[in-house]
Amino acid sequence: MNNSLRIAVADDEQDVRDYYQRVLPRLGHQLVGVASNGKELIDLCRALHPDLIIADIKMPEMDGIEAAEEISREGPIPTILVSAYHRPQLFERARGDHVLAYLVKPTKQADLEAAIAIAMQRFEQFQALRKESADRGLALEERKVIERAKGLMMKRHGLDEEEAYLRLRRTARDRNAKLAEIARQVIAGHPPEGPAGADALAPTAAPAPETPTP
Repeated sequence: MNNSLRIAVADDEQDVRDYYQRVLPRLGHQLVGVASNGKELIDLCRALHPDLIIADIKMPEMDGIEAAEEISREGPIPTILVSAYHRPQLFERARGDHVLAYLVKPTKQADLEAAIAIAMQRFEQFQALRKESADRGLALEERKVIERAKGLMMKRHGLDEEEAYLRLRRTARDRNAKLAEIARQVIAGHPPEGPAGADALAPTAAPAPETPTP
């Protein structure tokens, strides 16, 4: 990903907001939105879709933790939380995987730079794990569908397991389709139309008896 990030910030103190406006461009990032409370931050994120959020925890109307939770329900955005105090009970509230770094005020430029780098690295790792988990779940679901289709073909056509699987594979290859797609069609009772699909999924015809030579 590009090292230059589009960042939205929220803090109820004007001097802190001014600090972000000065420092973030120095670090090579674009400040796309500035909010003074959690509700404003939510509206900004819905409109601007930033790459990263930096939010104070204690703000009027809605605090940074609540805002980060609300924003994360609509899509994952990495968040750095900032507090004037090191209070474990506050950090305990912010244990969602969208909160990836913490800073204690006053925030130094070097600490902010390091927190941004750590947050984005962790976010990329979490995104990779989510994708891997989703892929595994999809693979498991597809295996279940294929097993069910095999069972139906074995029952309908008197096939053994290997022959049922080979016919599914042959049909998928001939129709240039995924194996799970053909399996779903078998389960639905609608095998693919056309000679390739019909030939592969239909029961093998018994050979015609030979006519005896007079």
